[in-house]
Amino acid sequence: MGNHGALVHSVVNTGQHYDDAMSKVFFDELELPKPDIDLEIGSGAHGMQTGRMMEKLEACFINDRPDAVIVYGDTNSTLAGTLVAAKLHIPLAHIEAGLRSFNRLMPEEINRVTADHCCDRLYAPTPTAMQNLRNENLAERALLTGDIMRDAVIYNYQMANSRSQIINRMELDGSRFALLTLHRPVNTTETELTRLLDFLGQLNGSLDSIIFPIHPRTKAIIEQADIPISSNIKLIEPLPYLDMLSVTSAATVVLTDSGGLQKEAAFLQTPCITLRDETEWVETLDLGVNRLSGTEETSIEKALAQTLENNLFDDNVTKRLDECFGAGNAAQVIVSDLEKQFS
Repeated sequence: MGNHGALVHSVVNTGQHYDDAMSKVFFDELELPKPDIDLEIGSGAHGMQTGRMMEKLEACFINDRPDAVIVYGDTNSTLAGTLVAAKLHIPLAHIEAGLRSFNRLMPEEINRVTADHCCDRLYAPTPTAMQNLRNENLAERALLTGDIMRDAVIYNYQMANSRSQIINRMELDGSRFALLTLHRPVNTTETELTRLLDFLGQLNGSLDSIIFPIHPRTKAIIEQADIPISSNIKLIEPLPYLDMLSVTSAATVVLTDSGGLQKEAAFLQTPCITLRDETEWVETLDLGVNRLSGTEETSIEKALAQTLENNLFDDNVTKRLDECFGAGNAAQVIVSDLEKQFS
């Protein structure tokens, strides 16, 4: 249990990220208290995974009868917690509300839209997110808070600087390298993954290497299909959070289809190229520190050339990052509002 003023909270870990390298390591490394409840759901098809979470969460909520439930982000865990709390008429708050990619083919888009329309209190991380909620007639229950991921990066990057040895260990100091992550289903079919890795493996000259911390699902596809990997792409296991912050900060450029990494790159002043056709984090595009390339070779090449030619971060961009995402006090704003709303 944890305390903050009048608030007492329990942490529920659904186990959606079931791999130790994707879950347990974060609790250990960041010295977070162990979850009060661990559902150990694991992987599975969307319906099965969400259904199993709902079954177990319903039992938890009926047993503990919390005064409020807080859900975060846009995962199946978010959706399951939202539906169970809403049907049990437990007050419900959504952190990271109002994000929209406007692509209903993404399961995350379905999850976040559903959560926002079911929740009693919506915490919008950016002015754009707040405007999206206004457009959906949800502004009365919404509050612009800033982004708690910015809080986390500011706080934990200091820890990463003092603890992480990953740059020395991988001999990356002074190297021009890209940090690559790929995990979305559209980019990790056997055909698409083979094409993308073949193309990226030929990006010699502008970069010394590509560091690729590999998601367990992506790794399984590469191994099953025996996809060849160029020598300049260095496959490594998923990185602990502090090491990931260090590598992101040291990288020349980030290539990713992740949502969160687009922001972390911006916060750490590393240019990003997003291997998707849309992003929820349009502010990073407006600031010019992130480019949407899709996955076509010519588009990636063009985006990479433009990114490497320019210094994208200056004092004005840093100031605008604070205006868009807050200056690192989003958690305090949220806790203060929770105390007013639900205590």
